[in-house]
Amino acid sequence: MDTTTLQVPLTKTLKSNATSVAKEYGFSSLQEIVRVMLSKLSKKEFVISFGEQFPTIALSAKNEARYAKMEEDFKANRNVYTAKNLDDFFDKLDR
Repeated sequence: MDTTTLQVPLTKTLKSNATSVAKEYGFSSLQEIVRVMLSKLSKKEFVISFGEQFPTIALSAKNEARYAKMEEDFKANRNVYTAKNLDDFFDKLDR
């Protein structure tokens, strides 16, 4: 494999913070995310955006309570159904 090394001057703080976030995103290292980004850039598939990609949506008080109840149920394994197979899953959806 024909390789070259790219040297990028960074502050220790920037490298440390970026490495932590890269690992949170599922990358094994900062080098891996840089390789992925450069690969996307070379194919003109790299997208740059600033700020949030999607606007934040505030739930109504009623729906906030509904989702909080659902989360409690999931954690307590209440009102949860597990399908035995694909047919069972689709039968449950049809009801």
